[in-house]
Amino acid sequence: MRSVMFMEIHGIRFNCCKGRVCVCVCVCQREREEGSLEWVSTKLMWSHNKFRTVTAVALKTDMATKIIYFTVNGRPEQAEFPVDCPAQDVKDLFRSAAEAGPHDILKLYNPKGNIINISPRLEPNSPNSCYKLEVVAADCNSEPLGVELAVALGFDLSSMEKRLQGLEKKILIEAGETPAVVYEMKRQVESFREKLESVEHLSWLGLFKELSEGTQKPSPFYHKRTLRKTREECEHVREKFLQMSSLEVSEEVRQYLKTPTFDNWQWEDAEIMVLLQVMYTDLDFIATFNIEPEVLHQFLYEVYKRYNNIPFHNFKHCFCVTQMMYGLIWLTDLKSKIDSIDLLTMLTSAVCHDLDHTGYNNAYQINARTELALRYNDISPLENHHCAVAFEILEKNENNIFRNLTTEQYKRIREGIIKCILATDMTRHNEILNKFKSILLVFDFSNKDHRDVLMMIMIKVSDISNEARPMDVAEPWLDCLLQEFYNQSDKEKLEGLPVTPFMDRDKVTKPSSQTGFIGFVLLPLFIELANLFPCLEQHIIDPVRKALDYYTEMEKALEREKLIRAQSDKAAAAKNTTPQNLQNPQKTANSQSEAGNALKPPTL
Repeated sequence: MRSVMFMEIHGIRFNCCKGRVCVCVCVCQREREEGSLEWVSTKLMWSHNKFRTVTAVALKTDMATKIIYFTVNGRPEQAEFPVDCPAQDVKDLFRSAAEAGPHDILKLYNPKGNIINISPRLEPNSPNSCYKLEVVAADCNSEPLGVELAVALGFDLSSMEKRLQGLEKKILIEAGETPAVVYEMKRQVESFREKLESVEHLSWLGLFKELSEGTQKPSPFYHKRTLRKTREECEHVREKFLQMSSLEVSEEVRQYLKTPTFDNWQWEDAEIMVLLQVMYTDLDFIATFNIEPEVLHQFLYEVYKRYNNIPFHNFKHCFCVTQMMYGLIWLTDLKSKIDSIDLLTMLTSAVCHDLDHTGYNNAYQINARTELALRYNDISPLENHHCAVAFEILEKNENNIFRNLTTEQYKRIREGIIKCILATDMTRHNEILNKFKSILLVFDFSNKDHRDVLMMIMIKVSDISNEARPMDVAEPWLDCLLQEFYNQSDKEKLEGLPVTPFMDRDKVTKPSSQTGFIGFVLLPLFIELANLFPCLEQHIIDPVRKALDYYTEMEKALEREKLIRAQSDKAAAAKNTTPQNLQNPQKTANSQSEAGNALKPPTL
């Protein structure tokens, strides 16, 4: 096998008698033992022709080719390429047909409206069954999207880019070389850019997602968004969800969904709703409880609408808690230990557990004497509200996934959901954990009281399980949580209310917020659940112990840095005490006195 040569020439333009012709030429030569293969993909766009042709011409006559018919903005096109054409060249071919830039994002739909991958494996079709090619995201550097993005973000992107370039030059001059951390930041930015531009990443099916790839997660700009979702925002997500809801999710994603390592940051809200639908399907709830698909769709959509645009307790958090609950059900084989009604209760409780959370905890609600605190007499105001909103949604027949249950079944599920959601109030943590520990040695799955306590423990574990996930998934969640905490403490200070200690931005750091919480809350809870289900040790306890070590080291590093800074400040202060001042203290005192008098306001 000899060397491979690859050359691309884009944007060759020339004039001819019949109008403008744009040619995209891609030349590839691969030398094999039996001979050489050359092929050229060309796009000929004639300004006066209604039907345009995109062709990859095989120069070798015995080469097998495919012909693909598709439309771009309503106009018909056709592409022809060899069956063993490289995937990237096929994508470039379609990119040329769409007149898209190198950073634009393309999607291809089959006649049923399903998203399909642009690859050499595309099924040949006919002019009567055209695919549809769309440019769904444009280059952010172009107009007018760049201007809109800059306005939305609240700053000028071009000036920021110049500033970053200036800072990079300054660092290079002062340090003598570019530090490794700058290269790492550039690598992460480039990786994120490539992911945004990748068509495969947008394929919600997960057939082409890099599921194992850990990526840096951008924090959403919640301070630029309204608390409640807008009607347009909801309708957009609803439309995408309904388009995708009938499609098949790959087996790889279905299995990945059952693991605590699942990365929620790869999925959009509409895709998350599809994954929630998969959970209800794969646990056999659809068939067992006769849940109509359209009712489940409407229920999930109403749930999505009632989660607010806040940093942490949002729809993605709802999904994470539900996904962890779902994963625990499979990991512990609960399907063989308790009946389907209890499983349905647990999953639906997770879905609804933080509905209409506004980002301020029970302590704030009570101290500020909010409407919720008054309504629920200071007793778990938020958790009671979450329950009330859940059953408000279920009260409407078109949303009621329990509408085909018997009265007794519904009563049992309602009682269970209320117990589970109220159990997420952290002021009840010790009470529930101690109750579970007291029955652990004699735990009986046939005992209803025992099952009720287990269900409460399961939702508590799921609710605070972020640190059981990989660090690149968990740490962005901590950033979001701290943002929400700081927002509350700022509000408490402004309103003259008692400031919640673990939320005060002046006292709390990222590591200090976690070391105590993991050591005194998370680990004791997880260990007790693992005592009942030893298989969970490797899945949730080992990662939490690693997280504790990570934040402990981070806290020590911050303390060392603080000590070094204090010593540096002390040395600088000593240096500022000049010998002249030491020799003539009276002169220094007189100078200070004069300066003090100069600052005093004139006497009336």
